[in-house]
Amino acid sequence: MLVRPEKIDEMYPNVGKDFAEVYHYSEKEDDLNILREGKIVRIDEDSVMVDVQEKKEGRMDIREIKDSEGNLLFKVGDTILVHISKRGSLRVSHKKALQFQKTSEEIKALGDDYKDKIVEGVIIKKNKGGFVVSSASGVEYFMPRYYAGLKDDVKHEGKTIKACIIDVNPEICSITISRRKYLGIHSDIQKEHAKKLIESGLAYEGVVKSIQKFGVFVDVGCVEGLVHVTEISHKGPVSPFKIYKVGDIVQVKPVSFDEERNRLSLSIRALSEDPWKDIDNEIKVGYVIRVTVSNIESYGAFVDLGNDIEGFLHVSEMSWEKNIKEPRDYLNVGDEIDVEVIEIDPVNKKLRVSLKKLQDKPFDAFVKSHKVGDILKGKVATLTDFGMFVSVGEVDGLVHNEYAFWNKSKKCRDVFHEEDEVEVKIQKIDRVNEKISLNMRDLEQSPISKFAQKYKIGDDISGNVISIKPFGVFISIDGEDVDGVIRNEDLGSNIDKENMKIGDKIDGVLVHIDKKANRIRVSVRKLLKKKEQQELREYNSYEKVVLGDVLGDLKEQLQNKDNQS
Repeated sequence: MLVRPEKIDEMYPNVGKDFAEVYHYSEKEDDLNILREGKIVRIDEDSVMVDVQEKKEGRMDIREIKDSEGNLLFKVGDTILVHISKRGSLRVSHKKALQFQKTSEEIKALGDDYKDKIVEGVIIKKNKGGFVVSSASGVEYFMPRYYAGLKDDVKHEGKTIKACIIDVNPEICSITISRRKYLGIHSDIQKEHAKKLIESGLAYEGVVKSIQKFGVFVDVGCVEGLVHVTEISHKGPVSPFKIYKVGDIVQVKPVSFDEERNRLSLSIRALSEDPWKDIDNEIKVGYVIRVTVSNIESYGAFVDLGNDIEGFLHVSEMSWEKNIKEPRDYLNVGDEIDVEVIEIDPVNKKLRVSLKKLQDKPFDAFVKSHKVGDILKGKVATLTDFGMFVSVGEVDGLVHNEYAFWNKSKKCRDVFHEEDEVEVKIQKIDRVNEKISLNMRDLEQSPISKFAQKYKIGDDISGNVISIKPFGVFISIDGEDVDGVIRNEDLGSNIDKENMKIGDKIDGVLVHIDKKANRIRVSVRKLLKKKEQQELREYNSYEKVVLGDVLGDLKEQLQNKDNQS
C-alpha cells in the first residue's frame, strides 16, 4: 500500500506537507522515488526485512536502524518510513527517506529565488553522472560532472567546495549545483573586491583558511589572498606552521592583485615599520648584544634581536672547538646569549653574529702556557695521507709522517686509529698562521744513533739488497733498523751489478754514518782492499819467519864448524 501525502503528515509530522507532495500517489511497482509506509517483519544479524506492499518485502542494511553506539532504534512490528530507490526492485532505505526530508525542507526554504545562491559542502561520493555534495546540515546536492570543473584523474572525496544552485526539482526532491558557475561569478566579485582593497591602502582583519610551506591563505571578506612567507615578518622567510593555525584572526594589508591569475597578495609585515631601515644607526659590527635563540638547524642557529630582526649564528661561530656536529648539543631554543656582530647587510637583510669571538682563543691560551720542546700527551683527532692531527687540550697539532717514525716508509694512518692516546713533542709554533707542528720520532733514540754506538768507521758490514738505483745499491743492514748505500764506485770489481737482484747478500766496510738521513755508506771496494792489505801483512809476516829460520840455521852451522877446527 502506498503512503498518501496526508498519511505521511500523520506518521511523520516533521516531514511536512510540501515534502509529502513531492511523491506521486501511484499503484505501480516500478515507480522511482517512492516513500512507503512499511512494517519491520524480521531483523537478522546484518539486515532488516521490511514489508512495503502485500507479498513484497524489501531488504535494508541493519546499520540503517542503529544509533551511533550500535543500539537498535526499531523492533519487529514497528512501522517505518522507507524509500525505494531503484526501479524494478524493492531496495529500501530509511536513511534515504530522512535525507529526502532534509532536502525537501531545503527546497521549501529556497523558494523560487534559488538561482545562483551559493552553498558549501563536502564531496561525499562520485557516481557516473557526477558528484554528491553534503552540506553541514546534512542536505545533499547533485553536481553533474560537467558543472564540477574538477579533474577526472584525481580523487575529490572529502574536498570542501562552494557552488551555485542552478536547478531545483521538487518532484524528485533534487537540488543541482554548479561549481563552475560559482567560480565564474565569484571570480568577477573577487576582482572587484580585490581592486577596492588595494585602492583603499588600509589594513583588514582576516581569517586564516589554510597554511602551506610557502605561506598563509587568509580570507578577507569575499576574497582570499596569500601572505607569502617573505611577507609574514621582517625577519625574512619563517615557518608559518610555527606561528599560525587555521582559524586565527590576523591583520593584513593588501599589496597587489594579479588580474590574469586572479591572485591577491597580502602582507603582514607591511603593517609595521621595517627595522632594517635604520639598523646602521643602532648596531655596528663589533657590538656585543644579547639575543634569544629562536631556531636551531644542523648548520647553525637563528637568534632574535628582539626588534623583529633575526640574526644567524653559523655552527663554525659557536665555539673554537672544531668538532661541533650537532648545534642542538650546544644550544637550546630560548637560550639568552651574548654574541658579537660580525656582519650587517641591510640590503639583503642579513645579520651574522659570533659566539666564539667572546671566548678566549684556544691557540692564544696554548701559546701562553707552552713552548717548543715541551712534551705533551694527546689524542689522535684525524688521520690523513700526510700524517695525523693530534688534539692537545683545545687545539690540534700536526704530526707529519716523517716526524712520526724514523722509518720513512711508515705512515700514521697505517699504525694509529682515531682516539689513540699518543705522546708528542712541540716542534714548531707558527703564531702568524696559528699552527702547531708536533714530533713523535724524536722521543726515542734514532736507529742511526743506536747503530753508531755499536759500530765505527772501518768495521765490516753485511746486508741484503733492497733497491737497485742507477747511482748504486741500497742494502738493509743485518740486525739493524738502518739502511746502507753502496755507490757504484764503491761496488768493487767482484760485484756484477747487471746480474744483481733484490735479496742478494753483500759484504762491505762502513765508511760513513749520516745521522740526519738515518743512513750509512758502505764500500765493497774498500773491503776488498782491506782484505788485500790483510793478506799482504800475513804474507810479509810469513816471509820474515822463514828467512829468520834459514839464517838461524846457517849461523848455527858456521859456529859448529869453527868449534870442530
